[in-house]
Amino acid sequence: MIGLGSYGYTAPASSKISGYDVPEGVDIRGRFDEEFAKILTKDALQFVVDLQREFRNHIKYAMECRKEAKRRYNEGALPGFDPATRYIREGQWTCAPVPPSVADRRVEITGPVERKMIINALNSGAKVFMADFEDALSPSWENLMRGQVNLKDAVNGTISFTDNARNRVYKLNDHTAKLFVRPRGWHLPEAHILIDGEPATGCLVDFGLYFYHNYATFRKTQGQGFGPFFYLPKMENSREAKIWNSVFERVEKMTGIEKGSIRATVLIETLPAVFQMDEILHELRDHSVGLNCGRWDYIFSYVKTFQGHPDRLLPDRVQVGMTQHFMKSYSDLLIRTCHRRGVHAMGGMAAQIPIRDDPTANEAAFDLVRKDKLREVKAGHDGTWAAHPGLIQACMEVFTNTMGSSPNQIETVKRDDASNITEDDLLQRPRGVRTMEGLCLNTRVGIQYLAAWLTGAGSVPLYNLMEDAATAEISRVQNWQWLKYGVELDGDALGVRVNRELFGRVVDEEMARIELEVGKEKFKKGMYKEACKIFTRQCTALTLDDFLTLDAYNHIVIYHPKVQAKL
Repeated sequence: MIGLGSYGYTAPASSKISGYDVPEGVDIRGRFDEEFAKILTKDALQFVVDLQREFRNHIKYAMECRKEAKRRYNEGALPGFDPATRYIREGQWTCAPVPPSVADRRVEITGPVERKMIINALNSGAKVFMADFEDALSPSWENLMRGQVNLKDAVNGTISFTDNARNRVYKLNDHTAKLFVRPRGWHLPEAHILIDGEPATGCLVDFGLYFYHNYATFRKTQGQGFGPFFYLPKMENSREAKIWNSVFERVEKMTGIEKGSIRATVLIETLPAVFQMDEILHELRDHSVGLNCGRWDYIFSYVKTFQGHPDRLLPDRVQVGMTQHFMKSYSDLLIRTCHRRGVHAMGGMAAQIPIRDDPTANEAAFDLVRKDKLREVKAGHDGTWAAHPGLIQACMEVFTNTMGSSPNQIETVKRDDASNITEDDLLQRPRGVRTMEGLCLNTRVGIQYLAAWLTGAGSVPLYNLMEDAATAEISRVQNWQWLKYGVELDGDALGVRVNRELFGRVVDEEMARIELEVGKEKFKKGMYKEACKIFTRQCTALTLDDFLTLDAYNHIVIYHPKVQAKL
């Protein structure tokens, strides 16, 4: 492991006021823990500080550009292809070749950076495990720092977990999935670490600490000379991709590893980003291993982008699937773009979880998964996502039956037919109806997810699906949209319109149903009432908040008294 001297400078004077040995300008407000201190070393923190100081103004400008784009959309503008970058879209260029260690990504499993989850996911038989600091994690200080400890142990191959209740010890198999890590998005702060008096950028903390402690070992044991590997969320344009590329180039230079060692897959999960896929890949062309269809967040982004457009109201969210024209167009164009540029086109999430007490319902759920994965592989996707280890074999069989022994479809399925996809195709209004059950489901799922998130769980099983923040976001913005425009619940044939009075009754009824389903004791101990207040306030706000988790984050930030470290 390197020290700061290895890349050319010495850390400035430090302070131990917080219990941690920190560089000048750093104040850690999170709880002191001996295990966390092995992650939050002075050298590792200096690494993060350097990234923060170099890129914070670029990040702030990118966030201001998001606000300006939102203003334009709210005034009636539509997102579209940028005429100024037509030369990039029409140019004959490719990204750097895919590293051999991750050529085959036909099934990937995702989940939070929890210790048992990491072991089970790496042992699941999937080709890749995406360890998540973002939507599948509630970003409490404890979760984030324990996640860093867990990933360090995983990369070192020493991770284990003892389940006393089951009298079982979990350890890594000899052969494991390749590890990708997803840091938080550009917009999220890390309030427990202040740098020069302001909260650090969450993704730079996640990325910087993980990279600093693990890059050397990872490159030897997993990357075959490449890596580490990442997933990058929530970007809206190539400007934001350029910042990530600059971060990668900076740390490659700082640590003396070859340019292009770090590789990342970008989630295309915002509506503006679908018009910038070529441009995003072009910015990251030395560091890219593809794009992914982040379809749940994409639906959320569709509503958020068109919050000022009453002519673009979504039907019940269960009706907004990949067969909707705007969703199919998005998937097809992503495949065509990625394969034209020589990188992976990854499919979306299978959120189902095994239903152990109902074989008939379980088989119906698996049938849905198989059909969805068959659609993806036939369309040309190189791999797909699953949320539960129990789905890996089913997904793997579907992809292997079509792909055979080929690691991917980059060279064999070019999808030139998708070159004719237009802005209108990508923006076509979804078809379907709105129902009272849709409003009730949004409310019930949104409140339950948020209650779990407030108590530290970011990946939550609800009604036989594994839900993360994206689902809660769809529930929230759709309720907000229906309330703002007083939509008619046209699928019920009753002519009922959504208003505050109706929504208030729905909230009361759904809270009663939640209490009945989870039991009085769990309901009393949980944070359902707090979650209900936050969710209701968000749904009825005059102005739509950009992210539910930004508001809710204030409820999980815990500042600890400064204590002197044991010497």
